Amino acid sequence: MTSRVYRLHSTLELKLDDVHEFFDEYDLPVEIEDVEVTRRNNTLIVSAVAAEDNISKYTPTAQLKASVTENRLYETEDGWQETPPDPQNGAAGGSDDDDDDGPQWGSFGSGGQMQEEEVEINSKLVEYACFKGDRETVLQNTALQYPMFEVLCDLAKFAEKGTLTAIAAVDEELEATRIVDGEERSASIEVIDDPRERDAENTVNWRDNKFISDD
Repeated sequence: MTSRVYRLHSTLELKLDDVHEFFDEYDLPVEIEDVEVTRRNNTLIVSAVAAEDNISKYTPTAQLKASVTENRLYETEDGWQETPPDPQNGAAGGSDDDDDDGPQWGSFGSGGQMQEEEVEINSKLVEYACFKGDRETVLQNTALQYPMFEVLCDLAKFAEKGTLTAIAAVDEELEATRIVDGEERSASIEVIDDPRERDAENTVNWRDNKFISDD
């Protein structure tokens, strides 16, 4: 039985530079010889190149698809982050030799009111690749689908933000995958009745009902 991905949902976000860094150092599955990373406007496509010649060059191979967006990052004491740092209130502190009990002077506006000095916060725009959506959106095409799913799982472990959940059939057994913020988490599969089947069982058969007469 060929391994297959049945359910998949992803909210992964990675810096675009990190995606390129990942594939520069990544050992691909044996079924994949190489990947082609292309960008079309605001869409990033990572296509699998088959390692064997048994797949026709006209057969679309599996590909990962992401939207490219810009996020603003702010410089903080802990590094660059998406949340701007808290503004610093009051005048800047002096040296240890200053008299703490002395008056603190600031700048005054035309109305005589004291104005706080604006602290300039360094920021920059950074491009992100967002692998978001269900299987048909993130993981496309059938040929080499499962090896490319393995690539996506490793990419999820490399990412610092986002969740990947999936159900796949491997060696005729269902396996659940759950990766949250770069860490693999335990996952299980729960089999439930199809609601459509339950609704069908509870539906009244109007054609053969003893409580309805023809009179």
